[in-house]
Amino acid sequence: MAGSGGNDQNAVERQLEAKILELLAARASTSTICPSDAARAVGGDDWRPLMEPARQAARRLVEAGQVHITQGGSVVDPATAKGPIRIRKAR
Repeated sequence: MAGSGGNDQNAVERQLEAKILELLAARASTSTICPSDAARAVGGDDWRPLMEPARQAARRLVEAGQVHITQGGSVVDPATAKGPIRIRKAR
């Protein structure tokens, strides 16, 4: 594929956003996923480098009003969340 690395990065970002929404659609509305679920689904065996991009994809989906980021079962501000997060559908 010709082009810059930026195009590949944008494609991966879109894949991660779509995978987060797809994984959540397959679960109960109250269920959550880990960003690693999306990273594994998109990256296969080489998923670990996609962890931060998956977290960033979740943040973009929060901004779009499609998901919430939670910690300990409570919705948190994605800009200030530190440590493990979970993602659930926005209600």
